[in-house]
Formats: sequence, structure tokens, C-alpha cells
Amino acid sequence: MKKNLRSEFLKTMTGLATAGFGLVAALAWNEAIKDFINKFISPGSTVLSKIIYALIVTFLAVIVTYLLGKSTQEAKEEEEKKEPKR
Repeated sequence: MKKNLRSEFLKTMTGLATAGFGLVAALAWNEAIKDFINKFISPGSTVLSKIIYALIVTFLAVIVTYLLGKSTQEAKEEEEKKEPKR
């Protein structure tokens, strides 16, 4: 019981820390992309900058989600191959 509680606590803390660092990284990229667009792509045009930013972020989200899903599926298939058939 005590070991299970410790294990669950560590799992939860690891998940929270990972999510926290992910948020910080996302915010850093958010600012970097905004500054890049405002400086090089459409200086002075706020609406156009926001549209370009939204398109870039959407594109990146789709690509990352696709790649993570593909990797997850491949890992799942590898695990299924390793499991003995019953």
C-alpha cells in the first residue's frame, strides 16, 4: 500500500512537472514566433501578423500531433509483437 502510494505520487509529480515545462516551452515559442512574424514577415500589420501566427501554430500542432500519434501506434504495434500469444 505504502509503495503504491509513493509510486502514484511520483507518477503524478512527473506528469505535472512535464506539463509545466511543456507550458513554459510553449510560451517561449509563442513569443519567438510572434516576434519573428512581426519583425520579418509583416511588420506593422497586426491583423495579418495574427493570421500568419495562427496558421503557423495550427500547422505545427497538426504535424506534431500526427508524428506523436504515428510514434505511439508504432510503439503499440512493437509491444503487441513482443507479447506471447495466448
